[in-house]
Amino acid sequence: MTPQETARQLEAAVSSVVRGQTEVVRRVLACMVSGGHILLEDYPGTGKTTLAKAIAKAIGGARFKRVQFTPDLLPSDILGISVLDPRTQEFRFHPGPVFTDILLADEINRASPRTQSALLEAMGERQATIDGTRYDLDGLFFVIATQNPVEFRGTYPLPEAQMDRFAMQCALGYVSAAEEAEILADHADKAPVDRLESVAEREDIIALMEAVKAIRFRDELRHYAVALVGATRGHPQVQLAASPRASLALMKVSQAMALFRGEEFVTPEVIQLIAPDVIAHRMVLAPEARYSGTSARQIVADLLETIPVPF
Repeated sequence: MTPQETARQLEAAVSSVVRGQTEVVRRVLACMVSGGHILLEDYPGTGKTTLAKAIAKAIGGARFKRVQFTPDLLPSDILGISVLDPRTQEFRFHPGPVFTDILLADEINRASPRTQSALLEAMGERQATIDGTRYDLDGLFFVIATQNPVEFRGTYPLPEAQMDRFAMQCALGYVSAAEEAEILADHADKAPVDRLESVAEREDIIALMEAVKAIRFRDELRHYAVALVGATRGHPQVQLAASPRASLALMKVSQAMALFRGEEFVTPEVIQLIAPDVIAHRMVLAPEARYSGTSARQIVADLLETIPVPF
């Protein structure tokens, strides 16, 4: 099975469970095979958890762990802990849920900043240092974090360093009435995610991640991506601009999106399509911009209108 066939079957399988969210499903899968992580911010009941479960179910042999973030959650609950074995009088490491292929960090903003920071090293460097020992994470390590955008009681805002670790931030939104009726029909017998069968193996996804690197990205587009991200620096309405990590994520995710679209090279349209999801969440707006109702996504949209597009 070619990488394009793997991408097409994986997208179709997940979309059959998460109805009416074809474009979001493609973006989440593109983020995964680009080697990044994603933050899903949307209202309860829109299918965030179901999407994560469907992706894990569609990949044969993929390990899936879910962590429900709460205020009393500790870093060791995520990374793992060393426990003394009374027989050998030696400490034995018990790995935490971070040692998996797909990690669902549910309601991540309900944990304290200390616990949230436990994921920084894992997401940024694909490794975890516990009790002075470094543990490498597998090639397929994908974090899907969720948070509720309207409920703030008992939550902690994600620090800027944490937000920068997410390659993308997306929202599912509500589906149409016809699509919602189809969801009801799908659940008449049992949950559709329980009926879903794997369409690709874990090794196929790792091969897909390698195929993404072969998608051509012209030098002109590199300069275009850097110009888009660089335009946030020194912007009068931006207090904290996007970092070079944003430029890197923009390149990698656009390569993955091109592969899912069946293309062999990246076009400016693909970059423009995903730029708000890749750049906006990394920015901190100036107080006067926030008070005037300006959003980070609006600023990125304005930059897309003003930055010259290479042909």
